[in-house]
Amino acid sequence: MSDRPVLWLPRRVSDATIARARQGYDVILNEADTPGTADEIIAMSAKVDAMMPCHSEHFSAEVVSKLAPRLKIVANHSVGVDHCDLPALAAKGIVVTNTPDVLSDATAELAMLLMLGAARHAVRGDRLMRTGAWDSWSPSFMVGKQLTGARLGIVGMGRVGRAFAEKARGFDMEIHYFNRSRLSPEQEQGATYHDGIDTLLTVADFLSLHCPATPETVNLMDAENLAKLPDGAVLVNSARGALVDEDALLHAIESGKLAAAGLDCFKTEPGGNPKFAAHENIFMLPHIGSATTKTRDAMGFRALDNLDAFFAGQTPRDLL
Repeated sequence: MSDRPVLWLPRRVSDATIARARQGYDVILNEADTPGTADEIIAMSAKVDAMMPCHSEHFSAEVVSKLAPRLKIVANHSVGVDHCDLPALAAKGIVVTNTPDVLSDATAELAMLLMLGAARHAVRGDRLMRTGAWDSWSPSFMVGKQLTGARLGIVGMGRVGRAFAEKARGFDMEIHYFNRSRLSPEQEQGATYHDGIDTLLTVADFLSLHCPATPETVNLMDAENLAKLPDGAVLVNSARGALVDEDALLHAIESGKLAAAGLDCFKTEPGGNPKFAAHENIFMLPHIGSATTKTRDAMGFRALDNLDAFFAGQTPRDLL
């Protein structure tokens, strides 16, 4: 019998990650690549020493209370940990880690795609081309919003928010941000700090969300806050679906308060909100912010680095 730690991979991570994991662990891989259910997580906790879940596996307080004592570490294959009840896991003595830093650029790139796609009618334009319906042109045809020189509001200037700001500077956008604390001048790079979200919203021609989902930020963009944006603003969300009141967003789109929205995450995942599909000025992607080969390899390796450190008796780099 092997004396190596047993590791459960509930989702099919990158081939490079799986190959490396097999070098140091006895790996149990879910070849079906379906989300791990509560019952599966509980059952596997008696068979493995470690798990590498994604945001699709939910460690609620109820689930954690039923975990077997064999499980020692949950090394998340994600930076967000809103799918984990951290106090419950800590009380159970289970170590939890995540994968910060490595997905910032990929997610920021996708946020830029969302902003451009929403601003320049990507959904309608693609439909016209694919259906052969493009049969005319005029100076008023498909007129959108220009990024260059526009005011960009960023909520949350962590790693992804700063990476997004850096890319937006390439469009000569005027950067404004709200964060729990002000950045250093070196990190701000001339961006304007707002010590409250209210003043940020009033100047944001484009607003991009980059904060975690917490009890304080759930439905952050509700009807009241959406109303504070300039008329014709564009909302971008590549963070978490919980940040946006989807009914309020629909009303803002249908009333013309918002010109458009670019969304990569939704209250219900997978699936999204079927009501959004009726609006061509809502540009949507299926939560693929970190979905590049380079980033998925890096995420897997970062999770394995944390596992390697833990089983070597060291403190994992990304201990939560």
